[in-house]
Amino acid sequence: MSNKGYLLGNAPHELQRLILQDRLILRPITERLLSQAGLKAGMRVLDLGCGTGGVSLLAAEMVGPYGAVVGIDQSADVIAMAKECCRESGFQQSVFCVSSVEAFSSPELFDIVIGRYVLMYQPSPAAFIRAASRHVRPGGVVAFHEISLHRGCHSLPSYPAWELMAKCLDLGFSAGVPSWDAAGRLVEHFQNAGLARPNLFAEMPVGGGEDSPLYGWLAGTVRSLMPKLLEYGCVTKEEVSTDTLEERMRSGAVEVQAQVDAAPQVCAWVRTLP
Repeated sequence: MSNKGYLLGNAPHELQRLILQDRLILRPITERLLSQAGLKAGMRVLDLGCGTGGVSLLAAEMVGPYGAVVGIDQSADVIAMAKECCRESGFQQSVFCVSSVEAFSSPELFDIVIGRYVLMYQPSPAAFIRAASRHVRPGGVVAFHEISLHRGCHSLPSYPAWELMAKCLDLGFSAGVPSWDAAGRLVEHFQNAGLARPNLFAEMPVGGGEDSPLYGWLAGTVRSLMPKLLEYGCVTKEEVSTDTLEERMRSGAVEVQAQVDAAPQVCAWVRTLP
């Protein structure tokens, strides 16, 4: 995954947001994907666009001490954070390096190659999947976890702070990522990559009340998007007020007794020919 011009940047608050995103929202969904794809103890896993290492560390737990996990990303900043998280977690079987999927090489192929939130950033998701499949052993698995940005985030009843957040995400991602509808085209992208039609499932994060982690997650995403939103002329800094957006989203939801839905998470995997 190329991080050049990465929409959300690599500021310290964004790297922390990625860690919380994994721990509070995405980890159970990715774990289900890896389980369905057949990840077992002792296997080798390649994590593409690994970011701060959430998927890599999850995979390391699942493969155990006799397995191996390699995470690659083109951002040296996030690789440094991934290494720090790895040291804190004590997973000796995880290795991280700065590389693209095209430039990466390994003396051994992998049982599973996985990417989370990477296809939407690719000008050609099919070409990226094709490159990823070259690192998989015959009979191994190619898997991706993507977010359905085209379906958006919703609240019933609706309220102003949630609508503002949803507007920012819609404008920022639709203008700033080349394949923002990748989650809805996974069958097309896998087959155009020369692979079989993938197995699919989707889960939607849902919340409400005072304690939902969705407010912080989504408000933090808007905060990281703000430089691009201002550059695009979509909103003004005064209109969004990112310093108070999370609390406005939370208090608004409590006031109107809202049930809030984040964009669905779509997962796909396919086994390559033996």
